[in-house]
Amino acid sequence: MNIAVFIVGTILIVIILGDAFETMVLPRRVTRRFRLARLYFRYTWVIWLFLARMIKPHRRQDTFLGFFGPLSVIVLIILWATGLITGFSLMHWAFDTILATPQGTAGFWTYLYLSGTTFFTLGLGDVVPGTALGRGLAALESGMGFGFLALVISYLPLLNQSFARREIAVSLLDSHAGSPPVATEMLLRHIHRDDLTELDRHFYDWERWSAELLESLLSYPILAFFRSHHDNQSWLGSLTAILDASAIIMAATEGVRSDQARFTFAMTRHTIVDLAQVYSCPPHHGTINRLPPDDFERLYALVASTGLTLPDKDILASNLAELRMLYEPYICSLSRFFRFPLPPWLPKTGYRDNWQTTPWRSAVDGKKREHLVVNREDHF
Repeated sequence: MNIAVFIVGTILIVIILGDAFETMVLPRRVTRRFRLARLYFRYTWVIWLFLARMIKPHRRQDTFLGFFGPLSVIVLIILWATGLITGFSLMHWAFDTILATPQGTAGFWTYLYLSGTTFFTLGLGDVVPGTALGRGLAALESGMGFGFLALVISYLPLLNQSFARREIAVSLLDSHAGSPPVATEMLLRHIHRDDLTELDRHFYDWERWSAELLESLLSYPILAFFRSHHDNQSWLGSLTAILDASAIIMAATEGVRSDQARFTFAMTRHTIVDLAQVYSCPPHHGTINRLPPDDFERLYALVASTGLTLPDKDILASNLAELRMLYEPYICSLSRFFRFPLPPWLPKTGYRDNWQTTPWRSAVDGKKREHLVVNREDHF
């Protein structure tokens, strides 16, 4: 018996089983110890980003980045299965298991073949262990392979369901805050004559969505790499818009009127900070100002047009800057890591929501391709 080879095979099997169990089954905490899958996703993402930089234009680059999430899951499962097969083949080799083979001889590659056919429960019967210990290892690997495949089959639908629930909420922001979602646009569409009732109702919904997003990404960290269906939408962009909108209300109002905004801000900021810790993205205090002075002047005028009673500009600017420092360094860091563009504070001139566009020719003018635009003031 080769003790060193046996120990290597056993350690390989234990590491992979533990990693697969933690990734697929065990509810995880924000802080966690060393994990194989975590390192795999982080460093393969770095390689994928390097390849993406070679692709032009930006739309194709974003499409390429969208392949990483689903493809990396498949490759990880293949790596787990390959590791388990290799581990059992090393154990057979260490025990020098006698095999009944057509060639009459057995080397490492024959043991690897036996391990592969046993793990996937093929039952070909052309290579058969001839000792009690070898047959016991084969039975153990067969049961483990069956359980592993069953676990994988149950894991993938859960992953898709979590992704679908997340994207439903992200898509809902299209009509509520624009494409991409913009905080000022959200306020313009939901504040009516200084009444925050409708906005508070939406804040409540987004408070719950932020908590659900945190739970899903803690349970399935790979979901963060799954990109949304539209280029101008993302889970990070949605969180940013909600934080921006709740920060404006908190900075502009006092007392009971801003309670729901504070609750939503607290939960969403909690989500951002925890996710930055999960993906090892320390806060980035960059030089880019998302709200320069000229844009703040426009923001003040737009919010005032809703009928909301605002404090002095200097007070609002100071309050807003203090709140922004609580979350912008984290969203900037996550944006750099995942390559998600952050939404602006102000809507772009002449922009169109996703629901207002179509790739077909206009029914009125068949000579040119154009977007069907609905006047925002008539509907919001």
